Amino acid sequence: MQPCFKPVADHSLLVEVSTEISEEANHTVLALDKAIIEARIDGLQEVVPALVNLLVIFDPLTTDHAQVEARIRALLPIKSAGQSASRHHVLDVCYDSELAPDLAAVAKASGLSTEAVISAHCAAQYRVGMYGFAPGYAYLAGVPEAIQVPRKTAPVRDIPAGRVMIAGPQCLCTTLIMPTGWSIIGATSAKIITGDPEQPFLFKVGDSVSFNRIRRESL
Repeated sequence: MQPCFKPVADHSLLVEVSTEISEEANHTVLALDKAIIEARIDGLQEVVPALVNLLVIFDPLTTDHAQVEARIRALLPIKSAGQSASRHHVLDVCYDSELAPDLAAVAKASGLSTEAVISAHCAAQYRVGMYGFAPGYAYLAGVPEAIQVPRKTAPVRDIPAGRVMIAGPQCLCTTLIMPTGWSIIGATSAKIITGDPEQPFLFKVGDSVSFNRIRRESL
């Protein structure tokens, strides 16, 4: 699919590489993100990659949509980034029932025991596809099909930071107190918001993540 370009306000351009979420599409987004940054386009301020598209933000006093689009089109076709530059992170997770209020419901919906759900969650390798609406809110693709469950019909308020939760094929770790309709299956003490201005989040888009089971006393 050829990328589709859509103006956003007077200072941004949305570049869509696919209409369907896939690992290949996300790899292409990351490759294009890197290429745009390295191209040093006049007026470029920021590039924000997502699952199948990226938002190119520019200074409207320096350039415009047409010029930015022309510069990006000159970079095409783009070769998928693959996983060569990614890092792997292992997060310790406690799945004890008091920290995993939805674990039993996920097990029931999946037709598995809670131990089988935990084993499946720990056995998988996840990939950071994008950051969401909250600071450090990384969407991790790769939840095994056997334990995929839909979102709840209504969100639950005041979920604390550090909760590990799933919905469909994605997994998230909360970074602040927030409402959620995802299923909470564990907790981690990993500091995803690092406090480092040079690298404010633990993960970069494209990194891989896996989970290691621990007991509560080790959390």
